[in-house]
Amino acid sequence: MKVKKGFSFFITILFLIQGISSLQAQTTIEKDFWLTFGQLDTRPYTQVDMQIRIVSGDKPVSGTIHFTNLGTSVPFSMGTNEVFTYPLTEPQKQAVYNTTIEKSNKSVHINSNEPIKVYALIQRNGGADATNILPVEVLAKNYYQISYLPWPSSRSDAYAVVAINNNTQLYQNGGYVETLHTGDVYYMTSTTDMTGYQITANNVIAFFAVNQGVLIPTTATCCGEPLMQQLVPVFTWGKNFFVPVSLLTKDRVRIVAAFNNTTITHTGAFIYSSSGNNTINAGQYIELEVLLSDNGCSIQATNPVGVCTYLTSMSYNPIFTSDAAQAWLPAIEQMGKSAMIAPFIPDGTTQINQHYGIIITPFATKESTKVSIGGGVPAALSGGNWYDNLTVTPQMSFYIMPLTHATASYNFTNSKGLIVMCYGIGPAESYYYLAGSAMRDLEAAFYANDVHFQDLKENPFCENEVEFRAEIEGELHTESPRIKWEIDGSEYLPARDQLEWNKIFLPGEYEIKMWVRFENNDTISKTGNLIIEICDLPAEFYVNNIHHEDLPSTTICTKDVVNFRAEIEGINPNPGSLKWYIDDVEEVPAQDQLQWSKELPTGTYNIKMWVLFEDNQEITIESTLNVEVFWVKIKNIKY
Repeated sequence: MKVKKGFSFFITILFLIQGISSLQAQTTIEKDFWLTFGQLDTRPYTQVDMQIRIVSGDKPVSGTIHFTNLGTSVPFSMGTNEVFTYPLTEPQKQAVYNTTIEKSNKSVHINSNEPIKVYALIQRNGGADATNILPVEVLAKNYYQISYLPWPSSRSDAYAVVAINNNTQLYQNGGYVETLHTGDVYYMTSTTDMTGYQITANNVIAFFAVNQGVLIPTTATCCGEPLMQQLVPVFTWGKNFFVPVSLLTKDRVRIVAAFNNTTITHTGAFIYSSSGNNTINAGQYIELEVLLSDNGCSIQATNPVGVCTYLTSMSYNPIFTSDAAQAWLPAIEQMGKSAMIAPFIPDGTTQINQHYGIIITPFATKESTKVSIGGGVPAALSGGNWYDNLTVTPQMSFYIMPLTHATASYNFTNSKGLIVMCYGIGPAESYYYLAGSAMRDLEAAFYANDVHFQDLKENPFCENEVEFRAEIEGELHTESPRIKWEIDGSEYLPARDQLEWNKIFLPGEYEIKMWVRFENNDTISKTGNLIIEICDLPAEFYVNNIHHEDLPSTTICTKDVVNFRAEIEGINPNPGSLKWYIDDVEEVPAQDQLQWSKELPTGTYNIKMWVLFEDNQEITIESTLNVEVFWVKIKNIKY
């Protein structure tokens, strides 16, 4: 038997097969979504095509698409890692298409029994745009409009708000607008550019920028194109961005401030227009032009900002294709681990004939990026090119990959972090949207060993010394306590009023809470679950030479008995220090046995091994055993 010294902790280990829910918290992958559509230039709904796209994760899923105005639902079901596209019927289009300033119930509610991603497209021949749809879990009460000057004068800039709860009071730039109930929509238009309008509510809302038509830039001569983008709440805005560029070779970017005296710095772009040079106030914006030849640009802000990136109009880009389209660009702090997309193929007549994914990732780990096409084996990116920007900090790269399989899913992964955008282009028509990122709370957040508090539960630590860091927007109260830290409900006094502190933890799970008091006496709290594991286990067991970690995904085929074997370091010498359990019933004959056997019929069993070590500490290892008996001996039969 192996002997290993120094193990002195209690830990229970349960090995489970992880599904899509194992991704970072606060992503665009969830079960509950609301959306609506704005008007595409001045056309009636009968001349417009609309699609809803749903992408499944690692589990089969079913759900409904409910049209509030009609009171009817469309069921859907999907296998794992599939893409489902639903073109709206004529009555459904009428039931979601907003054309005039009003309160209505032209909303769509999508829910499912397992996490999904949702996207939407609006299109007519020569005009289109698409957007990702945010789940209810990441919606909030505070938004800013980010759009563009409408063109021509017969078209309008517009936004649409969907209420998630009853008695939702809506405000525009601080002035009361309307009271909405669950599923209600408020649609607002203006012949001016409403970029910088602040839209707030007393309850969480979904907010959509739905411009009827634009030229980007305004000096372009062709052609007018709608914009559609669901915008994210201010609490997810960041300070550090990397902007990729499409194959149109030059894109535009708008940066909107949520706080006064926000200073913007950037590398690899030039300012096209600004409300206040490099320093802007809440609601003001800076517009940049970014070139592919510069391999993108980086943006830093002294306060959180919202950033949208735009494809330019057909007459402006040297390729003389595509048209204006808008996509939300997350901060680098919002990188996730995976994103699944598929080309948007409009249901009606379209000029879109090229589709691309843009994968943004740190330069140092770009080669870790993989793609699985149509559920195939993950492979290195191919068919496109990497663009490396080594002049920015951190150094960043992006890859532009043609999406040549019209109906297949593309699942991009990188455990070190990525953001994925998707666009489609053709003469005078295009779409652009965010395909995948996290939506973490960045307004008042804490980090443990540089892991965001919303990601802690999915990222257990092997090390037991943890360094905590708070990042808080706004002025704190002048008197103590202004920051408090709690561990499992009790304040950890040495960390009072500290932005940074550290502590050694024993293995286990801990609830960490950060409490903050601001200068106006408002308070907030943020909570995360810290997990400390022992990664170099002092005990393990095997069943028919299959390690306990691999058992849940393995079936033991046998015609005889099942063999169990333990490897333990530093076991207590007293009797009863090793116990085995099957379905929580102790196997008494196996007590203190490192090797033993048992005949088991076909079935699934919970196997548990309990060990007492030399220092009287305990460990319980638990796993799932699947048995399939393929030969049975039949007795007392004469042949």
